Amino acid sequence: MRVLILGAKGNLGGQLVKVFSTDGNEVIDWDKEEIDITDRGLILKKVSDVKPDLIINAAAYNAVDKCEDSNAQYEIAKKINIDGPKFLAEAAIAVGAILIHYSSDYVFDGKNKNGYKETDAPNPINRYGKTKYHGEKRIIEYSGVGLKWYIIRPSKLFGPKGDSEQAKESFFDLMLRLSGERKEFNMVEGEEISCFTYTPDLAARTKELVDGNFSYGIYHIVNAEPSSWYKAAKFLFELADKNDIKLNPIKADGFPRPAKRPKYSILLNTKLKPLRSWKDALKEYLKK
Repeated sequence: MRVLILGAKGNLGGQLVKVFSTDGNEVIDWDKEEIDITDRGLILKKVSDVKPDLIINAAAYNAVDKCEDSNAQYEIAKKINIDGPKFLAEAAIAVGAILIHYSSDYVFDGKNKNGYKETDAPNPINRYGKTKYHGEKRIIEYSGVGLKWYIIRPSKLFGPKGDSEQAKESFFDLMLRLSGERKEFNMVEGEEISCFTYTPDLAARTKELVDGNFSYGIYHIVNAEPSSWYKAAKFLFELADKNDIKLNPIKADGFPRPAKRPKYSILLNTKLKPLRSWKDALKEYLKK
């Protein structure tokens, strides 16, 4: 199978390249140096040239607060998160490829403490979430004209950092780095509850989705056990034997940011076997 991976140097993209470079697959790994997913003509031409069987879009704009705070950044986010998936859908139809696109838990408003199923109606509460939701819609709109697609919603990604200069530090990497400089942190507790997702696990489950010929549609793929930022940091520092770190639990309004976050954005997986706990995944990551 010929697999085209976009955003291949990102945190998730790098893991996808590793996972799909098996079983005799031919992987074409493109990042921003090779392709601009906001350029429709370029997308259609280059995808037509390589004729992949599977297109995986791991490219995304995810600067949540910049998107909220700046109209210019919001326009960039819309181009990458809305126009990009639309153009890739058109290219996939033209060559008969399957399209996989990653969305976000931020498509939900966070009012449901019990979590969200794949079939629940999105209602984003910040600009970033709106771009991810409309990106989903652009793909779904092509269902009636032959597009074969999977939309995967993860949340709170962590894992090995990608090779791109724009690859963001995960929460856990950031906390470990800052713990060398500070010994006290305010962390949101009781709100912003969601599930962490380990990128190697997400990449492996993505491949299982394709190899298993699962029905096309929306899938939630996250590691088990919802958590707050406070509880996650507490577990991290216990694992890392950083017992001198003091954590102060606070409400979200005590940690003001430009973009409003969903209070509860737990993604419920009703279609696939569950992934392991994020705690077990984090233990593995720290050992590596």
